[in-house]
Amino acid sequence: MKFPIQPRSSTLHGAAYVDAGEGEPVVLVHGVGLRLEAWAPQIESLATSHRVIAVDLPGHGTSSPIAQGSGLAAFVDWFTTTLDDLGLDSVNVAGHSMGALIAGGCAVTAPDRVRRVAMLSAVHRRDRDAVSAVTARAAEIAAGRLDPIAPLSRWFGDDCVASEPYRLVKEWLTEVDIDAYATAYGAFAEGDDLYAAGWPCVTCPALLLTGELDPNSTPQMSRDLAAAAPHAEACIIAGHRHMVNMTAPDEVTEALRHWLTRKV
Repeated sequence: MKFPIQPRSSTLHGAAYVDAGEGEPVVLVHGVGLRLEAWAPQIESLATSHRVIAVDLPGHGTSSPIAQGSGLAAFVDWFTTTLDDLGLDSVNVAGHSMGALIAGGCAVTAPDRVRRVAMLSAVHRRDRDAVSAVTARAAEIAAGRLDPIAPLSRWFGDDCVASEPYRLVKEWLTEVDIDAYATAYGAFAEGDDLYAAGWPCVTCPALLLTGELDPNSTPQMSRDLAAAAPHAEACIIAGHRHMVNMTAPDEVTEALRHWLTRKV
């Protein structure tokens, strides 16, 4: 599977995006340190039946930055502003990692804007040890002590080290704007519990998907999220880790296609 660089457009407020296909809209949001190309397999496949819009997070790819120190709520506001700029009243939204927190936050705070929500590799109510680890890493990044490729050992298994997804993610992490990375990671670090109490009120069809071997966005987190909402389903992809949408593109796309057929 190739991951080509996509030609971008830009919204009024500076969100970079690609727009492919026609039909019911699906908006894709990537994770911290990445680019919209992380969704390349899904863009290519889903655009045969849907209008697919993939966006770069603020300060990532070619999107304009958000204010430094912004929390998750500001990223959710950024996303709804992006929908406004694109003239989209109601969409299907799929997010990966930090993008999953944004998608879930939008589903909780602006349910009229979300037809269906998919959260891939989502964190949810981390335990004490996980909170300590992610908070410490956020503090190191904010202080300028950044090892950009440190996440690779958590995100990929040893069998993926020579793969194209691994090479690209390593490249994106190395090239990302440090201030934008620090802001997004800080929001990610504090965001796993921000909208958790509102999740049982999400009534649209929801997909909670993660890799069986993801040590941080664990299968149990996805199962807990699925159990908390009335029309949610968990999907665990065997043998994969955090970058499941790139390392298991066919299985993830199949799950998304099923999600896009679901009605309440």
